[in-house]
Amino acid sequence: MRELLLGYGSVAMYYVMAVTLIYFTILFFSYKGVYSMIKGAVYSRFQSLSGSESAPPVSLLVPAYNEELTIIENVKSLLTLNYHTYEVIVVNDGSKDNTLQVLIDAFRLVPKEDETIRYSIDCTPIRQVYHNPAYPNLYVVDKPNGGKADSLNAGINLSHYPLISSIDADSLLEKDALIRMARVYMENPAETVAIGGNVRIANGCTIRDGVVADVKLPKKIWPMFQTLEYMKAFLGGRIGWSHINGLIIVSGAFGMFRKSAVIDVGGYRDGYPGEDMNIIIKLHRHMLENKLPYRVAYCPDAVCWTQAPDTYRILSSQRKRWGRGNLKNMLENRDMLLRPKYKVFGLLTMPYNVIFETLNPYFKLTGLLALIGYVAMDMTQWRVLLTFALINFLNGFVMAVGSLVLEELAFRRYTRMRDLVKMTAFSALMFLGYYQLGVLWRLQGHIEFLRKNNSWGVMTRQSWNQEPSGGDAQAVAQSGKIA
Repeated sequence: MRELLLGYGSVAMYYVMAVTLIYFTILFFSYKGVYSMIKGAVYSRFQSLSGSESAPPVSLLVPAYNEELTIIENVKSLLTLNYHTYEVIVVNDGSKDNTLQVLIDAFRLVPKEDETIRYSIDCTPIRQVYHNPAYPNLYVVDKPNGGKADSLNAGINLSHYPLISSIDADSLLEKDALIRMARVYMENPAETVAIGGNVRIANGCTIRDGVVADVKLPKKIWPMFQTLEYMKAFLGGRIGWSHINGLIIVSGAFGMFRKSAVIDVGGYRDGYPGEDMNIIIKLHRHMLENKLPYRVAYCPDAVCWTQAPDTYRILSSQRKRWGRGNLKNMLENRDMLLRPKYKVFGLLTMPYNVIFETLNPYFKLTGLLALIGYVAMDMTQWRVLLTFALINFLNGFVMAVGSLVLEELAFRRYTRMRDLVKMTAFSALMFLGYYQLGVLWRLQGHIEFLRKNNSWGVMTRQSWNQEPSGGDAQAVAQSGKIA
């Protein structure tokens, strides 16, 4: 047993070293990417796309299931974006509440009988398309419940423009978000197949007329942790991965795609969580197998604000769902792992995701059991354990602070000094339980996957006009929320 524990200790040491090296390498690329972004924004030929006919037209797809509390503010916000040519397609996915009726009443919609629907990809047949000439760029699709992926496919089949953008129904775009996305696309339109936007937590912010009027940190602890978690993932991670064309996910809350490329890979796959990761993997596979030049880009200054879960029950349900989606995507695409034909994605992105994301909970769990064994067999001293714990904490804390520095250098959304102090303090507090809960939720997600549980659980919805509250808000069944 002693030899087994010693051998495991050596493996664990190299694992931690590899994780640390990769994390800091990706953070370095993130800094390099932010520098390039800032420099490119200054000298870009496409700085003034607002109102310009040169901006490519975009179809915004908004899947909606039981979204009556937020859908009107969301649509009103989308209809006032600073962009020349775009349309908003809301897909009512068989809602059990009044989502469809509040849309019909608010925008005086009537059935559009002459609308042509091109079923380029599979989806549940559409019942009805609603429209009002007074809102020429708004369409509402009514269909039976089929899930978020099915709703996106339905929106694609109705869409009229060559670019599509997926938007969650509980999210708000900043007025210039599409302009910033378009600028990234126009820099290399021949190769760009997808662009990810930056998702930020709106809990605690002041919302007026569908706009984030005052950026504030959340008052509740769960959204506060998620604010920092998103910042680390989007700024400290996705910028770096996109810099080497190894991005594995474009958030379902806000992303832009070349419609023809999505149709070429058969659209979104329904039937399980993780459709936002699945579509990106399919795009990588298609482009690489056909030896086509491409890129999956990321635009950190195109911002989408979303409501984050503010109770333990809702947050744990969301994270278990993510764990299921990640595991299924890795299993179904394991043939790409370590295959030179898949280049960076197969040789770096997939191995990283399998070893340091999918299997991470098992390393954490076995590591804890090994520590118990070391102590029980008197193979270590508390000073050694404390030293390793301190090193692990410092590595993670430096990564978190590095993301905060990126935020301060490039975006400065949180301008109050007390906000910066609070974020730094909470970055340390996350090591005292929150990250450990993340391991537990992912393990539970894997167990649910083995039990073939493909449910979406529930998600709390609040009107944008009221202070978020986990206890008072109406909890509704959720078919497609992926933050």
